[in-house]
Amino acid sequence: MDRKITAAITSVGGYVPEFRLTNALLETMVDTSDEWITTRTGIKERRILKGEGLGVSYMAKKAIAECLTKRGIDGSEIDLVIVSTTTPDMPVASTAAYLCSEIGAKNAFGFDLQAACSGFLYGLVTAAQFVETGSYKKVLLVGGDKMSSIIDYTDRTTCVIFGDGCGAVLLEPSDEQYGVLDHILRSDGIGREYLYIKAGGSMYPPTKSTVENREHFVHQEGQAVFKFAVTNMAEVAAQIMERNGLSPDDVAWLVPHQANKRIIDATAKRMNLDDTKVMLNIHRYGNTTNGTIPLLLWDYESKLKKGDNLILAAFGGGFTWGAVYVKWAYDGSAVGKPYIE
Repeated sequence: MDRKITAAITSVGGYVPEFRLTNALLETMVDTSDEWITTRTGIKERRILKGEGLGVSYMAKKAIAECLTKRGIDGSEIDLVIVSTTTPDMPVASTAAYLCSEIGAKNAFGFDLQAACSGFLYGLVTAAQFVETGSYKKVLLVGGDKMSSIIDYTDRTTCVIFGDGCGAVLLEPSDEQYGVLDHILRSDGIGREYLYIKAGGSMYPPTKSTVENREHFVHQEGQAVFKFAVTNMAEVAAQIMERNGLSPDDVAWLVPHQANKRIIDATAKRMNLDDTKVMLNIHRYGNTTNGTIPLLLWDYESKLKKGDNLILAAFGGGFTWGAVYVKWAYDGSAVGKPYIE
């Protein structure tokens, strides 16, 4: 009997801009402090993409180039490109289609996927379906955002949280049961009340008034979002362990969305995981939305071993949330960059 084909992650690439927006610098911009930011979020600095006309595709191309180089292939071998992002280059003109052309993926098609901070998980599950059916052999999934393009830097409730960054992973067929093994994805439209950008869509198209009223920036009701995130992200992470018979000892790593250190801690506690099994880089990058999970895999790649059980978990605006069980397919020590604390 043939074994089921699964979709394994076979390579990882990442990119973060050079400019560091530190807490000390933010203190000169808004009424805040390093102590306040660190205590409530765990963030010390975030990266910001500078330069006219540079969008998510700029970062994506760099992440993709590293991902493909590590795997020893070029763009012509890619069958599909999925870009999970909240900040596409343009409202109309697919960023994924543009990237297909830019990387020479002449045999591929591509599309953008928007599910806020859970977008990379939604994209991972979507990409896996294309591989599992046998339709495609090499699917490139990009997760990234230029959050600085939609953040109001006079609003201290949001500007301390978000940063820019992008990661990319390659998914390929595995007949050894590596890769995406299970998932739980959820959504609840009540989130529209608490985390949104009011203007710029079909309900409230851009006008002079919407610009003057700063309605094209992220608005967040922090306490409500925090409450929903702590409960739901932790719950699905625990559920995915339970239904796959995984004990805390069986899990090598929790790969959590990097929105708030307290949410991450609550998720690890619900899973009964030790802190040493929790991937963390929020202190270095802040919340890069769709970029957080692939950037964690990029940062920790050298620590990953073939057969490691990973639980990926996220929560985002909408609300959207989910958890994915991944069995890692290769030893990262041979290809991953040295881990930086």
